[in-house]
Amino acid sequence: MEDKDFLQFIDKVKHKTGIDLALYKEAQMKRRLTSLRVKRGYHTFDSFFEAMTKNQELFNEFLDRMTINVSEFFRNPSRWQVLETKIIPRLLKEKGRLKCWSAACSTGEEPYSLAMLLSRFMPLSEIDITATDIDEGAIAKAKRGVYVERSLQNMPKDLAAKYFRKEEAMYAISDDIKRRIKFKRHNLLADPFDKNHDLIVCRNVMIYFTEEAKHDLYHKFAASLRTGGVLFVGSTEQIFQPQHYGFEPEDTFFYRKM
Repeated sequence: MEDKDFLQFIDKVKHKTGIDLALYKEAQMKRRLTSLRVKRGYHTFDSFFEAMTKNQELFNEFLDRMTINVSEFFRNPSRWQVLETKIIPRLLKEKGRLKCWSAACSTGEEPYSLAMLLSRFMPLSEIDITATDIDEGAIAKAKRGVYVERSLQNMPKDLAAKYFRKEEAMYAISDDIKRRIKFKRHNLLADPFDKNHDLIVCRNVMIYFTEEAKHDLYHKFAASLRTGGVLFVGSTEQIFQPQHYGFEPEDTFFYRKM
């Protein structure tokens, strides 16, 4: 009965929101959502779903729990160093102005990191980044651009000094950087992808998906890149047999479209 209750919940969520939980790893997702359901006092997923449809705050909490919005600026700094010293210079040699997408951007640390990094190569007015996430709550936080000190622990000191101001215990990112990012809601598993990107950053989200969903997404990312464009993935998300998707490794966790 418990399994049936959860499977019906998956169907109802897909019908109402377009979010297909069946494409996420089931045991991981079920454990996470069961924890939230019990915490909020609902005995079944059926009653939890009914409450979610009437309570926007609970629905937003469901999205937060589903996607785990854990991020920080310049996460895995050594990979950002490769992006700065190897990937971006090569892309800029081929094309003066880059079309960049931060997919599953969570609360904004990733696209803001990218914008700040690009500011070392070009005027801010030439930086254009689209940042998307399925979670409206995360996007709202990203647009506010206010972060705890811990989020900045890997931030290069020159960029922190240039683009952040301290507001009591928090750090607010400058409007100059905020203006370079277009935030919008997007469901990676259901919505169409824009074309001709030079760089797509999608890190630490593929680990939540089934192998079938990953397979489809890698094909879609490849189709969304120009030839020579790069997909930058998370540090636990190495693509096995990248050539199957039309990629070749350019560096660890960077894949160039062939």
